[in-house]
Amino acid sequence: MKTNVGGFDKWARVVVGAVLIGWALTGGPLWAWIGLVPLVTGLFGFCPLYRLLGVNTCPR
Repeated sequence: MKTNVGGFDKWARVVVGAVLIGWALTGGPLWAWIGLVPLVTGLFGFCPLYRLLGVNTCPR
């Protein structure tokens, strides 16, 4: 897995993912668990969809 998520994109994913999971934990809708996807991709710095599309927001 080569890193393809970096900078603002990475932090935005972590924040959005954490907010959605927090919402799900406090009685939000079931679909809010989708927040796991941006959280994990932000923490690992790798997005499979970005790889398929040839996108790289990592400065390296």
